[in-house]
Amino acid sequence: MNPIVDVDWLAAPLMGASTAGAVYQLVAARAVKRFIGQGAADSALTPPPVTILKPVYGNDAELYENLKSFCCQDYPTFQVVFGARDAGDQAVAVVRRLMADHPNLDYVHSTTPGLSRAYNTGIRQTRGEVLAFTDDDCIAPSDWIESIVRAFAREPEGELLYGQVLRPTELADCTDEIPTLAILKPRRLSRRDGFHVVGMGANFAARRRLFERIGPFDEILGGGGPLKSSQDFDLQYRAYLGGATVLLQPEVTVDHYGVRSQAQWPATQRAYGIGDGAFYFKHVRCGDGFVLWLLVKRLAQMSISYALHRIRHKPSHREYLVSCFEGIRLSRHYAVDRRRRLYRAA
Repeated sequence: MNPIVDVDWLAAPLMGASTAGAVYQLVAARAVKRFIGQGAADSALTPPPVTILKPVYGNDAELYENLKSFCCQDYPTFQVVFGARDAGDQAVAVVRRLMADHPNLDYVHSTTPGLSRAYNTGIRQTRGEVLAFTDDDCIAPSDWIESIVRAFAREPEGELLYGQVLRPTELADCTDEIPTLAILKPRRLSRRDGFHVVGMGANFAARRRLFERIGPFDEILGGGGPLKSSQDFDLQYRAYLGGATVLLQPEVTVDHYGVRSQAQWPATQRAYGIGDGAFYFKHVRCGDGFVLWLLVKRLAQMSISYALHRIRHKPSHREYLVSCFEGIRLSRHYAVDRRRRLYRAA
């Protein structure tokens, strides 16, 4: 039986990681589904409410279907928060079209600079016990939320989760770059299980209690911020320091349509490199020997990869590697709160 859908709107800004602008317009929605019959009896326990924080930008051909996939989840109680760059962004027209197909939707506006700051504002203004993060160039299966909640239910200690980011089958022959993340089997990362930095911001989730314990996203890191990216890696490492368990779950998947042309790819690598270098070096500046080892290992791996690609005359990660050192240099422009492991605004 089809669910009855009751939808209203909240004010919670969000900014997309793939965009460079600093000020984003709010477009937010809370979707609460009341299932009739079988849907209400699927679990003996009340499922936790989930908030999806999802950026929107531009007007890619797949944008409507991408957004629709997150609004049509087979889950009883969830909230979708869309964030657009500004009121004139083409993505807003796509969101309005989505609203036209769902007459109970409405929207409000707000502004905030930076991805991490927008994330933090959205987290404060929403109520989901589980927070799910993704990009506007992804499509999720209808059980995406359910798979996240199921994974957390199996692992009560798990507080942060990364899923797979897959290349769509219809883009299998695409010769341009499409960032992906493969997870071959379930894994736990923690002080007890071992740890390394891994994941992709296009598909991750966290329990709200994690933010209550370790603090917010670092607002100097992340898209639209001074240090470009890696706000999720930084959150992951601070979660590890705080005793959290990070889950890698292959069953949690999205398809990634974020094609980067050969002309666009160097800028993407540059943003990744600056963010990664700045994330690692912030913790090095706090006297953290373990993260220094992780940084040296990362730079060594990328240097070897660069050399091998040069020998084989293949595209290399040179821009990323050089930008890591730039991120290390830029890190020194910002003071660090060593207790909270957060950059201080200049």
